[in-house]
Amino acid sequence: MQAFLILYHLDICLNQLAMDLEFARQEKEKQGLFARGWSGIKEFPNNIKTRVFEFFSKVKKLGQDDPRRVVHSLKVGLALTLVSLFYYYQPLYDSFGVSAMWAVMTVVVVFEFSVGATLGKGVNRGLATLLAGALAVGAHKLANLSGRIGEPIVLGFFVFLQAAVSTFARFYPKIKARYDYGLLIFILTFSLISVSGFRDDEILELVHKRSSTVLIGGSTCVIVSIFLFPVWAGEDLHNLIASNMEKLGSFLEGFGDEYFKIPEDGESKGDKSFLQGYKSVLNSKSDEDALSNFARWEPGHGRFQFRHPWKQYLKIGALTRQCAYRIESLNGHINAEIQANPEIRSKIQESCTKMSLESGKALKELAFAIKRMVKPFSAGTHIENSKSAAKNLNSLLKSGLWDGDVDLLQLVPVATVASLLIEVVTCTVEIAESVHELSSMVNFEAVEPTVSPQKPETGQPEIVKSSNDANFPSVIIIISEPSPENGNSSATTMNNCSSRPTNTEV
Repeated sequence: MQAFLILYHLDICLNQLAMDLEFARQEKEKQGLFARGWSGIKEFPNNIKTRVFEFFSKVKKLGQDDPRRVVHSLKVGLALTLVSLFYYYQPLYDSFGVSAMWAVMTVVVVFEFSVGATLGKGVNRGLATLLAGALAVGAHKLANLSGRIGEPIVLGFFVFLQAAVSTFARFYPKIKARYDYGLLIFILTFSLISVSGFRDDEILELVHKRSSTVLIGGSTCVIVSIFLFPVWAGEDLHNLIASNMEKLGSFLEGFGDEYFKIPEDGESKGDKSFLQGYKSVLNSKSDEDALSNFARWEPGHGRFQFRHPWKQYLKIGALTRQCAYRIESLNGHINAEIQANPEIRSKIQESCTKMSLESGKALKELAFAIKRMVKPFSAGTHIENSKSAAKNLNSLLKSGLWDGDVDLLQLVPVATVASLLIEVVTCTVEIAESVHELSSMVNFEAVEPTVSPQKPETGQPEIVKSSNDANFPSVIIIISEPSPENGNSSATTMNNCSSRPTNTEV
């Protein structure tokens, strides 16, 4: 009995202790919650200050990345202020009434970043509004001839017919690329006017007010966009194509050292900026297509005259992306887990490094030629050097250079890199041909190079001097060949020769 009482009192003590511990834990949690809450209240001003600072830092960076964004925002505000006068100025409001709101709406939906995009949307909206208004009036007149009972049936049929035909036309690729917005406005305007005309007898006045306000709003957008710090889509496309080629050239110039020398030196192969620039080229197709579409709407300006060959830029961009795909594969071999030993690499290092370096220089020369709109004189020399190195590499690969006991896992990556570099040279040749086609279409200026091009390989032409006459260029070309007796070179000089390099197949 005494043992039972002891156990009973012990159980009570344990329960009391557990309750005390739970109470202490709850009190601690309350104190901790209060402390955290009070700490949050004290830090609230600092948090607000930090977030405001981060917000303004992002806004500042957004403006610094492209100051044209700030100018565009001010231009949109100016255009909206101008068309708002139709509401603020009583005589104008008396002429248009509530329909003046269509001018404001037109500015909001039409004003785009570039002149081409604004002009394309403005023309689409204006023509679609006029055509839809005229057809809606005609449909209304025909519906009136059907009597009061047949009028809604005829109007409903016309609305159904134009909506179905216009929507189907939007699926056609060429129409969708340039006139999709116009077809959308055509459907909207025709439906609004024809349906409103059923209850409103003043349909001609409705069409007049809507068309006038849309034309006023669209004209305001176009005028402000063109005459106040214009942003030309054609110029952006021109610079984008040149920039993409320059990024590929930067990668190729540094690829040889990165792939061959760093593994031998045992250095860390960390990522470098010039090895990552090509990635933006892989996803540039949508931007190029959009800019080309907008550029076709733009009038002649600066160096870009009316009917500039924008499709040729798309061709060059497509070839540049094909080259970028090969470069992406090359980049994957830099840090690949399976690498060939230095002895295997050294056998093709010279040819591969030269192919990569010369192709990169050629792409940079072509990019400079496009950017400055001058003929690419020295690019041909680099292309010939890269083709010569590719032929030497082909000869090495076919000559049974490898020993019989070479591990296949180490041989395949090297052979793959060599094959990719040969494909890169082929892509460079195709890009150069397309750039020469563009220079012929646009009549790029023939300018004497300020820096002498790299001396070509033996037996290849070297441009020494060219005249400043763009119509009748006179170029002195020296072809050097080794002398069988003493190794000296003999020079053959040709005058009045074409400076355009001849591209042969690799």
